[in-house]
Amino acid sequence: MDTISRENSPSILPFVGVGLGVLAVILSAVALVKLGTVKTLKTDVDDLRTQVQSMAGDVQRAGEKASAAARRVDDLATQAQRGFDAVTAEIGNLRTDVNKLATAKPAPKAPKDGAAVKDGAPAAPGPGGDYTIKAGDGLAKIAKAHGVTLAALEAANPGIDSKKLKVGQKINLPK
Repeated sequence: MDTISRENSPSILPFVGVGLGVLAVILSAVALVKLGTVKTLKTDVDDLRTQVQSMAGDVQRAGEKASAAARRVDDLATQAQRGFDAVTAEIGNLRTDVNKLATAKPAPKAPKDGAAVKDGAPAAPGPGGDYTIKAGDGLAKIAKAHGVTLAALEAANPGIDSKKLKVGQKINLPK
């Protein structure tokens, strides 16, 4: 007796078994495809992990280089500060030396007959008095303002260069 044929067996159990077998084959095929996808994803994750580890090493090396550069900058700043301190101390020493020399130098002697002292020192008052140079003054302007000739003013100040007058400089006025 044939139990599989439908005419003889009222049960659909064999059909259900075949359907489940086909379903199992389909699910197996899908599982194999998914397994391939999972393997690909695992490979991708492993590659990413390797890249992250490499980047972590790069970041660590960059941090070490930055720390070394910061130490060098600090060293340079310290050396520069020491240099500035040394220059400041030397300037102080020079200032002290200049002050000592300035106090030890005797005052210039006044010239005879009202002539100007050389080396830019102020002239002794002339027979007509003296005049202090102001901004914008020239010998011609001073001569005109005091009613003397330019030649007489130049003669009273033989050591004075009319092109090198300085504000505050004193010159002699002729009578």
